[in-house]
Amino acid sequence: MGLIYADIELINAEHIGMARMNFMDIDDIKRIHINVLVDTGSYMLAINENIQQILQLPVVEKKPAQLANGQSIVCDVVAPVEVRFKNRRSTTSAIVLPGDSEPLLGAIPMEEMDVLIDPLRQELMVHPDRPDYALMKMVSLR
Repeated sequence: MGLIYADIELINAEHIGMARMNFMDIDDIKRIHINVLVDTGSYMLAINENIQQILQLPVVEKKPAQLANGQSIVCDVVAPVEVRFKNRRSTTSAIVLPGDSEPLLGAIPMEEMDVLIDPLRQELMVHPDRPDYALMKMVSLR
């Protein structure tokens, strides 16, 4: 199986809450569309420092991480970040990789969104048995 990428949207979930309470204009919510490597070997969402700065996500803790080359580092963990893929969403934490490292979509947000990897078509897809299933109602943010 080759490398699989997916187009997702990341949103600062704190901003969503602030907009719902009318403390922030909906147009000021920080969000970004990215093409992410689907990585079942990673359990968390992994973003890089550039994405973290754009989304203005607060650091909630630090965690040790092992990179693909075997190097061990300590990374910031930010939260909450909402991940959107097609008609699915997950609110999760993200580990922040150094510099402009490649972002990864890990197993935890994929499981929460009920998505599958199709190895023949080499794509991430909504579960075919539950195409309209959503863990929570999607809220339109324009």
